[in-house]
Amino acid sequence: MITTQIEQHIATITIDRPERKNALTPAMYQSMVDALRAFDADDAVRVALITGTDETFCSGNDLADFLNSPPIGADSPVVQFLYALRDFSKPLLFAVNGVAVGVGVTMLLFADYVVLGDNAKLQLPFINLALCPEGSSSLVLVQKAGYLKAAEKLMFGEMFGADEAVAMGIANGVVPASESLNFAMSKARLLSEKSPQAMRETKRLLRMNNEQALRNTIDIEIQAFGQLLRGAHAKEAMTAFFEKRKPVFE
Repeated sequence: MITTQIEQHIATITIDRPERKNALTPAMYQSMVDALRAFDADDAVRVALITGTDETFCSGNDLADFLNSPPIGADSPVVQFLYALRDFSKPLLFAVNGVAVGVGVTMLLFADYVVLGDNAKLQLPFINLALCPEGSSSLVLVQKAGYLKAAEKLMFGEMFGADEAVAMGIANGVVPASESLNFAMSKARLLSEKSPQAMRETKRLLRMNNEQALRNTIDIEIQAFGQLLRGAHAKEAMTAFFEKRKPVFE
């Protein structure tokens, strides 16, 4: 489930489905879309913070729901979530503990500040499911980490740790997992005390030169992702995942 709260100009979105490692369903995506858009329009909110549970941030999509409701088309909750992250005009922070997989990583690429717990483990496993990057990761990850490191993470699909994520520019820093949320909240409070008008303008200017490329990349990735998702290789990869075997691609 998704829970939200607003306190002292800071809005918090918590991904709270620990029994499924915070895997996201279409309904959970829609809840976050609605929350982000409401927070962006609410003058009482100056900063937003997204977090998970103590041991898990987000393990990506719930594959069972993913197969039943494929995120194909701009109207799908998954795509609308990416748009809501892209369009959020106020500071957006993340506090990440434990596993962050797939969209659990790509959503961080829209952040203005990210703190990782020292137990964080990240993975971009799209290739393992015979899929391609999403969430503008084919653009932003190259910009942050360089082509070779981005290619390594997106082509091999292997897990990596918090320190490497900081070195790649995905996160600002690492703290003990027990302190990550409080640390991120302290940063959110600092931002909430500054002029909200000047803060929004600063964010707009920081992103201005990349805005059109970001929009184009998200839409191109969505089309490519949808085509692959409908293909035989994705079906084989996901069937193999559930059957706990190695996929065979003909």
